[in-house]
Amino acid sequence: MFEQLIKKLHDPKQSYITLETTPKHDARFTPVIETIEKLGIADKVDGFSTTDNPLAKLKFNSIIAAHQLQQHFNKPVLATMTMRDRNKIALQSDLLGANGIDVRAILALTGDPAKISDQPAAKGVFESDSTMLLDIIKCFNAGIDYAGREFGIKPDPIYPFAVSNAFAKNPKTLLRKFVKKLDHGAIGIITQPVFDRENALMLLELFEEAKEANNRSKESTLILGLFPVTRLKTAQFLSSHVPGIHVPKKWVNALYEAHKKGEKEEEKVGLALSQELYESIMEIHPKIHIMTANRFSLAKKLLAN
Repeated sequence: MFEQLIKKLHDPKQSYITLETTPKHDARFTPVIETIEKLGIADKVDGFSTTDNPLAKLKFNSIIAAHQLQQHFNKPVLATMTMRDRNKIALQSDLLGANGIDVRAILALTGDPAKISDQPAAKGVFESDSTMLLDIIKCFNAGIDYAGREFGIKPDPIYPFAVSNAFAKNPKTLLRKFVKKLDHGAIGIITQPVFDRENALMLLELFEEAKEANNRSKESTLILGLFPVTRLKTAQFLSSHVPGIHVPKKWVNALYEAHKKGEKEEEKVGLALSQELYESIMEIHPKIHIMTANRFSLAKKLLAN
């Protein structure tokens, strides 16, 4: 299952599409699975991801959610793990547990700050940033733990992924982060959402520079994040308040004009812009991670053709 996913990821001639899922503040993940099944999206993607308490808000466990998705759809899932909520003991224990239930693609994140949590006085662990988790995975793949102790039963291969901003005023900042995460062993780096072809081309160029700097020409692939925006308020919020994302004026202006005509027109224009971008990216680099904040009907429309 995972080997086929990684083969598609690294083969420039094949498309690779994953879909993000966000577990809810519920004791069950099954409603998310049922929605995906009802819409018939699973057949249109190569795999999924599960988020890990995004914005430091309590949600269903990402590893268990990943396992349930894999079992139900027989497709690989990237389980997100953040440094915010675990020290190095818990990270390794969770990795061992995940390995035991065949959750072996791990998306390493530092995590959003605990101060924005919905849990009173929650404190972040943050023993390091996400590169420590990438290093731990390197150790596991060598059959040892982070302290260098050999496992009696060695873990099955783990596939480490990382994330990156999609935009920076100084592109060299992005280059440095690419180099750092490649150096720590990420085989795939998922960007924050891109909103125009030029942004995507810039990221691809920087990524090639990073691979040359690390002699990792065949070991990692950039995955472009895509977030369908169908509301003016969403585009404006992303543009004004979310670092690492650039929403072009073209999008904001088009949604502003559509907004004046009503909600249906707003969604129609936003979806058309998103579909145009999706098709453009598929032409230049068909490696995409779709994020919809669980609005899976949008993903279905995006993947309709």
